[in-house]
Amino acid sequence: MLPSKFLLVAVTWCSFFIPAIASAQQADEQAPASQLRVLSYNIHHGEGVDGKLDLERIARVIKSVKPDLVALQEVDQKVKRSQDVDQPAELARLTEMKVAFGGNLALQGGEYGNAILSRFPIKMHKNHLLPNLEKGEQRGVLQAEIELPNRKRPLVCLATHFDHRQNDAERLESAKAINTLVDRLGDQCAILAGDLNDVHKSKAVVELQENWTLTNEAPQPTIPVERPTRQIDFVLFRPASRWKVVEVKVLDEAVASDHRAILAVLELTSAVGNTGGAKPQP
Repeated sequence: MLPSKFLLVAVTWCSFFIPAIASAQQADEQAPASQLRVLSYNIHHGEGVDGKLDLERIARVIKSVKPDLVALQEVDQKVKRSQDVDQPAELARLTEMKVAFGGNLALQGGEYGNAILSRFPIKMHKNHLLPNLEKGEQRGVLQAEIELPNRKRPLVCLATHFDHRQNDAERLESAKAINTLVDRLGDQCAILAGDLNDVHKSKAVVELQENWTLTNEAPQPTIPVERPTRQIDFVLFRPASRWKVVEVKVLDEAVASDHRAILAVLELTSAVGNTGGAKPQP
C-alpha cells in the first residue's frame, strides 16, 4: 500500500492536470476551421476523354487536393449509361466525405444533376430547379447547409451547372434566380461553385457579381481539358468582407473528365473589410 503522502500527491496531480488536459482538448476540438479548400469539378458522369468510365479515377483527382467541400456537376445516380451506379454515394465512400445530391432530370432509369461532397456534417440540403427557356435541359442549383466547427451559423454551399447553348438568355435568368435565392440569407456566409458555361465578362457572371465575389479576377482556363483556353468553372463567395482568398488553381489533370477541376483555398475571417479576391460589390 502506498503511503498517504504519495496518495495525496497523486490526487492533487490528477485534480490539477486532468481538467487542464480536458480543457485543452476541448479547445482544440472547437478551434475554428479558418481555411476552406473548395473544389469545383464537372465529372462528365465519370467518363474520361479516353472513353473509360472510371469513378475511382475521379475520386483520386478529388482526394489529391484534400478538399473540404466539392461541388460536382454532371453526376449520375443509378443511370444505365454509368452501369446503374449511385455515383453520389460511391464518391462519398471513395473520398470518405458526406454527400448531398440534387437530381434535375430523369435519365435512363435514374437521375442526373449536381452533388456536394463535404468533410463536415451536412445539416440540410435542398435542390432548386432553375429557369428553363425554350425547352432546354433542366438545370438546377443544389443548396446545402454545412456545419463548421465553432461556428454558430452554418455555411451555405451552392453547387450549380448552367445551360450550355450559345444564346445566353437562360444563363442570365439562372444567375438572377440564384441572386434572388441568396437575398434571403442576409450576411450569412456562402460559397457558390460550378460550371457556369460562360466566361468572366459574360452577362451571367457579371450578374452573379451583384451578390457574389469571384475568387480569381484573372481567368484561369478549365476547358478544353487538354489545352484549356477558357474558364467556365468558378468558385465564388459572399459576403466579401468575411473571406480572404489564399490560393486559386486549376488542377493539372486532363484525362479523367472533359473539364479540369478548379480549387480555391479560402480563409473565413471575422474581420470586416476588403479581404482579397475580386473587388467587392456594393
